[in-house]
Amino acid sequence: MLTQTRTPDFSGQVLYVGIDTHKRNWKVSVRTRNLHLKTFSMDPSPEQLNRYMNNHYPKGTYKSVYEAGFAGYHIHRKLTSYNFNNIIVNPADVPSTNKERDRKSDPIDSAKLSRELANQSLTGIFVPDVHHEALRCLHRLYEQNTQRTTQIKNRIKGYLHFVGIKLPDEFDRPYWSNNFLKFLSTISFADTSYKTVMDAHITDLNLARNKRNALLREIRKVSKDIPEIQLLITVPGVGLLTAFTLYAELVDIKRFRNSDHLASYVGLVPSTQSTGTTVTVGGVTKRHSQHLRSTLIESAWIAIRNDGALLYAYNELTKHMKKTDAIIRIAKKLLNRIRFVWKNKTAYVKGVVAVESAPKT
Repeated sequence: MLTQTRTPDFSGQVLYVGIDTHKRNWKVSVRTRNLHLKTFSMDPSPEQLNRYMNNHYPKGTYKSVYEAGFAGYHIHRKLTSYNFNNIIVNPADVPSTNKERDRKSDPIDSAKLSRELANQSLTGIFVPDVHHEALRCLHRLYEQNTQRTTQIKNRIKGYLHFVGIKLPDEFDRPYWSNNFLKFLSTISFADTSYKTVMDAHITDLNLARNKRNALLREIRKVSKDIPEIQLLITVPGVGLLTAFTLYAELVDIKRFRNSDHLASYVGLVPSTQSTGTTVTVGGVTKRHSQHLRSTLIESAWIAIRNDGALLYAYNELTKHMKKTDAIIRIAKKLLNRIRFVWKNKTAYVKGVVAVESAPKT
């Protein structure tokens, strides 16, 4: 007897795929709008997922999601090339029930992602192209190396204090010159093992400084060919590194709807809690870009020394609030100026403060 096998056809049907990514394997959940179909484990491979979906749900429309993190963006790009409608979401923005938070597991996480994708409650983050992602990696490596340099410096200062060596006044300052590094190598210790430890610290510091300088040279080289960076450095308080940081992290200023959207992304907005008719406004929000907010606040301190309009605004704000709160407001004003320069592709023009002259007698 001959039997006829029908090939399943999912044309016109949407399959929602939640992917919980890990280095060694993925947990994947597949569902329709109203029905959970399957949760399974697989190798961490977009190619394998594409084959699986085409074999089990051929001709369907595939919508997928995974959380931002160590996996990066290459999975997104690969899935998109396979005609998956994929998004990447901030883990903090994924709605979770109390049970899901209490009994967290990889299958539960993938099922939650597919469910919320089907419910249309997820919003994807911005995904940069390969070029801008590479610039972002360059900036973050420079940032990490700067932090490592600071850690080694603190380690050396702590070590000197531990063994009872006080630095001369001319060297007791934040900036470490080449003369200071030479001085460190000439310090006499009571035991040769002390000297061995100090030499190891100095070697680590020199390696970190050399790497940091090499990265800085590359940043300067790359920045010459980016017109947006050349415009941004015309803004008071924005040097080359700050401009490169802004460009690498924001990528495209037009992706922000307005200045408030941009300020919220950076983290220069207050936290608020509203209950009934009561609205409580707290300090600056905890949710922020760790690579941008501190940079802009540091730039704001420099900007008020170079722009009369910003200095005037700062002085007015300090009349009724703390200086640390006032500088947050100045940083937001500075961000608005940066947005204007970038969006309109025009160099910055310093503000002018009108001073009323005394009447003639």
